[in-house]
Amino acid sequence: MSVSNDGETGIRVVLDTYAYGGESIGRLPDGRAIFIPYTLVDEHVQAKLVEQKRGYTRGELIRIDKESPSRVEPRCTHFMACGGCHYQHMSYEVQLQAKRVILEDQLRRIGDIHEPDVEAVIPSPKIWNYRNHVKFHLTSKSELGFMRGRSDIVIPIQECHIIDEALNGLKDLMDIEEGTQLNDIGMRVGSAQDLMLIFEGEPGDPPNIGVEVPVSAVHLSGESEIVISGDDHVFMQVFDRELRVSAGSFFQVNTPMAEAMVTHLLNNLPLSAGLDVIEVFSGVGLFSAFIAPEVARLVAIEQSPSACEDFVINLDEQDNVELYEGAAEDVLPHLTMDADVMIVDPPRSGLSRLVRDNILRMSPRILAYVSCDPPTLARDGRRFKEGGYVLRRITPFDLFPQTYHIESISIWEKR
Repeated sequence: MSVSNDGETGIRVVLDTYAYGGESIGRLPDGRAIFIPYTLVDEHVQAKLVEQKRGYTRGELIRIDKESPSRVEPRCTHFMACGGCHYQHMSYEVQLQAKRVILEDQLRRIGDIHEPDVEAVIPSPKIWNYRNHVKFHLTSKSELGFMRGRSDIVIPIQECHIIDEALNGLKDLMDIEEGTQLNDIGMRVGSAQDLMLIFEGEPGDPPNIGVEVPVSAVHLSGESEIVISGDDHVFMQVFDRELRVSAGSFFQVNTPMAEAMVTHLLNNLPLSAGLDVIEVFSGVGLFSAFIAPEVARLVAIEQSPSACEDFVINLDEQDNVELYEGAAEDVLPHLTMDADVMIVDPPRSGLSRLVRDNILRMSPRILAYVSCDPPTLARDGRRFKEGGYVLRRITPFDLFPQTYHIESISIWEKR
């Protein structure tokens, strides 16, 4: 791993713990914490200060004086410039260890859970080329790119080692005319290797972009959707089921790990033919498709219109399923059913106060929280703890190797 040196010297720092966000933490002589990206615990480095706050600082790595034996050579030439990956300098074993430590720290500090018994992280079968979906931004010259770390500058990308090889091949075949008016270009690959381009921009005529392979293409602008070619969806196979996923719908980017989470819920929730289940933020029905056959009644809540259309198709054969299309904040206050089990899979921002309050009002015996953001999980968990819930089990899943992102499933039980 190359680090810019050119004779520059900085503050000597010894790193002693990992922080959420892709950095390691050391201490300055005055006791303040300093956060430095692309470093490992126990490394001795020199860094320059780039941001100073009252209680902490941020640094930029200048030189490594004592290197960790767990440091590896990054695979990508864009690493440390592109903001997409944060851990390519770490062995995969250390990545998993770091994520477990970070999740424990967030639950302890933010969630006020004194001894969180976080299980070992479930590793990803693939640590490279695992993403079935990617979203590119466009540079000023209409080149495909990603955001530079901690900035809003788009840098052009020639290679990416975490997206599916089929998406890399599609990326290289794109012919984009300079000045194309688009915000983003998404790419998705289905389980049958069917490819989809998702153009996101302002309302108007679809862009004229050349691609020399058969591919579905959809133009999304607000609530408007125009199918340019092929279909408006792909199918993702999870175990023996094919789930339809439309251009505007969310689906987990790491399909084998989505299967692992489904298995975890089936094995750890008290599902039986007499139970009623509510799933909030149900998406296209990834969890509902497997849970509904095991219970008496499943009520799902989802705001995305395209995900709701997919959900209806994906669970069409289930007579015990009800779907409410709308924001959880609008739907939950009107639900009066007694749920034995509730599953929530919120976005990175976690649960709003209104949703948390209504979960506590409905008081399900078991609450399963699928989280992609430890700080918001810890914040919501603290409220559940205050409302009479006990954290029974929490399992991290590594859906995003080479990045700092941490997925987890926590099981909470009402006292």
